[in-house]
Amino acid sequence: MQKEITNALKVLKEGGLILYPTDTVWGIGCDATNEEAVKKIFKLKQREDSKALICLVADDRMLKKYVKKIPEAAFSIFDISEAPITIIYDEPQNLATNLIAEDNTIAIRIPDDDFCFQLLRRFNGAIVSTSANISGQPTPKSYKEIAPDILKGVDYVVNLHHEKKNAKPSSIIKLSNSGVVKVIRE
Repeated sequence: MQKEITNALKVLKEGGLILYPTDTVWGIGCDATNEEAVKKIFKLKQREDSKALICLVADDRMLKKYVKKIPEAAFSIFDISEAPITIIYDEPQNLATNLIAEDNTIAIRIPDDDFCFQLLRRFNGAIVSTSANISGQPTPKSYKEIAPDILKGVDYVVNLHHEKKNAKPSSIIKLSNSGVVKVIRE
């Protein structure tokens, strides 16, 4: 696993794209602070850049680097959640501007996955995590379902967990600083 982390880190630091297993589905990732790298993901996915992407961070300490004010409810959700949950926060900071949604929000998840945790720690920053599919196509449930265009369009494919099957995307909850909680995806 350490060799895969080292290889992925090199690509991320050079502004490249990686294809990697997350705690949910296979993801396309890049440095979440690099606007050019984020543009490459939108192009690869053939996705409108007005559609926001998800980021991963290692822990709540790293989360504080990218969100001005974390609502208290977020910490409760971290504690009680048994399934992967992505939270949409108001007022993101220190991220590529083309990663931030039009309503000035950002979707961030703290993954429960050893590879992701170690990669994020060693990278010491947020990494984009968007499903490994062309926009509008079904999310691949396994590595074998990833389209050849995606495999060819990234700079590095992490050679771990290729057998992982029946994965599903995380739930998404929007937590506004005003106290409003809204379920976006169950």
